[in-house]
Amino acid sequence: MATFKDFRNKVKPNWCPGCGDFSVLAAMQRAFANLGLEPHDVAVVSGIGCSGRISGYVNAYGLHGVHGRALPIAQGLKLANRDLTVVAAGGDGDGFAIGMGHTVHSIRRNVDITYIVMDNQVYGLTKGQTSPRSEMGFKTKSTPSGSIESAIHPMEMALTVGAGFVAQSVSSDLKQLTHVIEEGIKHKGFSLINVYSPCVTYNKVNTYDWFKENLVNLDNDENYDASNRSMAMQKLMEHHGLVTGIIYQNKERKSYEEMIKGFKEEPLAKQDLMLDREHFDKLVAEFA
Repeated sequence: MATFKDFRNKVKPNWCPGCGDFSVLAAMQRAFANLGLEPHDVAVVSGIGCSGRISGYVNAYGLHGVHGRALPIAQGLKLANRDLTVVAAGGDGDGFAIGMGHTVHSIRRNVDITYIVMDNQVYGLTKGQTSPRSEMGFKTKSTPSGSIESAIHPMEMALTVGAGFVAQSVSSDLKQLTHVIEEGIKHKGFSLINVYSPCVTYNKVNTYDWFKENLVNLDNDENYDASNRSMAMQKLMEHHGLVTGIIYQNKERKSYEEMIKGFKEEPLAKQDLMLDREHFDKLVAEFA
């Protein structure tokens, strides 16, 4: 059986020392091992940005896509090979700016993949511009007088478009982060996991200390019911989205694959797709 070390490779991450993405990488590797997966069972698809490098740091199938397009690739992989555990990963700029349309429709479609967003509320790779997750007043090179745009609230957005699994964690809590990734992978359908992953170089506001003071851990609330969508939305609004843990899970909603009539149990990737000459000629004749 594989251990988390088996999901490591010899490529050394070149993130800034202290970057929260290190913990996300470690949590993913631990979650894969805890679930009894082997490297050949897993595919990690990433987008652009500091977080986009993560697919190259995992000993598994990996693809470093283009900006905002990790989700279409990940969904295609899963539909072609339903035996794979497919994880898409990216940053808040990747998933909530250029890729927002894909995020919304992936939630709606409900293909059985897990999407991990490393949310640092800034564009780190391009040297610190305001992102869709930056709060009003946030000062960067692109907003020297402070941002005048309101921040996107991804957890609330996910609930409104019908997400079946919504969770949030912070990179400083490796135990919880590993747990929510495990649960997201086990969930049958699309899982959205937002991870507060502080950028120690360009975001001097949303720091590890800031999150320690402001985050509310739902795991400590004995009365919280993660199956209650109204309660989930109320809790998010009450704490301005600053909660961690499994926020909402609907175990009754069917995945996209379960809804497709005639979708074979044998993965498309393992089926014989060769056409005999008679069938090929018949298809060509329809367009001749």
